[in-house]
Amino acid sequence: MDDRNILSSTPIHKQLNRHLRDFMLIGGMPEVIRQWQENRSYLNCQQIIADIVRTYTDDFAKYKTRVSSLLLRKAFASIANQAGHKFVYSSISEGINSSRAKEMIEMLRMAGLVIPIVHSAANGIPLGAEINPKFQKLLPMDTGIMLYQLGLNIGELMLLSDVDLVCKGSLAEVFAGLEICKHSNPRIPTELYYWLHIKPNAQAEIDYLITNANQLLPIEVKSGTRGAMQSLYYFLEQKKIPYGIRTSMEPFGELEKVHIIPLYALGSWYSRLTK
Repeated sequence: MDDRNILSSTPIHKQLNRHLRDFMLIGGMPEVIRQWQENRSYLNCQQIIADIVRTYTDDFAKYKTRVSSLLLRKAFASIANQAGHKFVYSSISEGINSSRAKEMIEMLRMAGLVIPIVHSAANGIPLGAEINPKFQKLLPMDTGIMLYQLGLNIGELMLLSDVDLVCKGSLAEVFAGLEICKHSNPRIPTELYYWLHIKPNAQAEIDYLITNANQLLPIEVKSGTRGAMQSLYYFLEQKKIPYGIRTSMEPFGELEKVHIIPLYALGSWYSRLTK
């Protein structure tokens, strides 16, 4: 039996979604994973996450000759708050200078605390040839850290359904982006792209764009198991692309011009795709 058919069976699929839920809650920091393996305590993991965040933010003081550590803390927190959306530099702090805000984000990027997702017109490859740096989203480095920064109580999160959980703070979209990064070729710097089209009374957006065998491949992330795909179908039609990817809490499947990949399998799928 094909592996995908096995995974699509209801009991296995539900169990894998539960593991996915755990991973999203605690994130992937090594010490947090070790703690989870030892005692399966969400609260203990959250305490370690708090210590990690405190360590990072305490280190911001070393840059005080270049930028206020308080502002850098605000920038770091703003990344979690704006995850999944076009990043607005002025939201970091009232009255902040745009060039100073961009400098802080660049410092966080160089420290590995944030990954940019840049808009591309996506008329062909390479995707980087048609970027618009004025439109970019910022990917938090870890889902556990993001949830902590959003102030979401882990006890309350444990009571949410899987569908409700992935709706929190664009969590599914963040997880998908991190999976693409983790399973990319380590010898090539990871560059993430998305596509956005704004027209009167409507907006179309593709969460991630990748290339495979000189072919552009759009990935649309859905939280839960439902959701329309107008943006994906619009993109496929406009760019004359044969098919796209939908990743969600659904099992493997296929719709017209759309291949469905479960969120928990996205990383392994992408790894095989890029070999």
